[in-house]
Amino acid sequence: MSMIDSHCHFDFDAFAADRQQVWQRCIANDIQSLIIPGISIPQWRQLFALVNTQPGWYGAVGVHPWWIEELAIEPAQLRRAVEERVARERAGANRCVAVGECGLDANIYTPMEVQLAVFSAQLCAAQNLELPVIVHCVRAHSEVIRVLKQMRPQKGGVIHAFSGSREIAEEYRRLGFMLGVGGTITYPRASKTRDTLASVPLESLLLESDAPDMPHAGHQGERNSPEYLPAVAETLATLRGIDVQQVIAQTEKNTRALFNL
Repeated sequence: MSMIDSHCHFDFDAFAADRQQVWQRCIANDIQSLIIPGISIPQWRQLFALVNTQPGWYGAVGVHPWWIEELAIEPAQLRRAVEERVARERAGANRCVAVGECGLDANIYTPMEVQLAVFSAQLCAAQNLELPVIVHCVRAHSEVIRVLKQMRPQKGGVIHAFSGSREIAEEYRRLGFMLGVGGTITYPRASKTRDTLASVPLESLLLESDAPDMPHAGHQGERNSPEYLPAVAETLATLRGIDVQQVIAQTEKNTRALFNL
């Protein structure tokens, strides 16, 4: 059994010097695939140029909330841009598996109404493309849930780096969304998130690194890496009181089903 990193920014400059060496260590740690999210329009071309160099790598097309300030087009034009880029990838190697990373972030200065317009445009593109959505949500669960209830993406998606209550987790599950599980659960102080992810059905969870971000407990300030994904699986298994191979098998199945790998 092998793991899939469902959210890894492996195209970032943090991996420029040793990307292939890191990937070889991933393979040695039974990590067979990873998904690289889109964050901005200028990034998409290079993202897929990289993705197409390895059979186990996949990409997504989206604009992350942090990069909205750099967006030089209106939401309707963004929807068309997402659809056109996905169509281009489908005509080629067809390694695009989702729309995103997109969503809402209450910790940034970009006004929420602007974020909502950009998020909604990408949800509309996902509907038209029949693709799942990779959702970024920081201190904005109520707003994200409201938009998802309005738009009801038919292919669902994943709430990246989920941290929230059991009630919020159930709201997302009812909307057809899975929950991304990453390094946050390695911190004992993250008791609410750990308790929630210990109780949510395993069929609703995906493993992710969010590398180079989201370092594990004891490694704050260091570069995170997809090669450390086994520690997330092991922690999740411990929290749930089950064998780690059960976690690996089910989360791999979940990831393949969601992203049609």
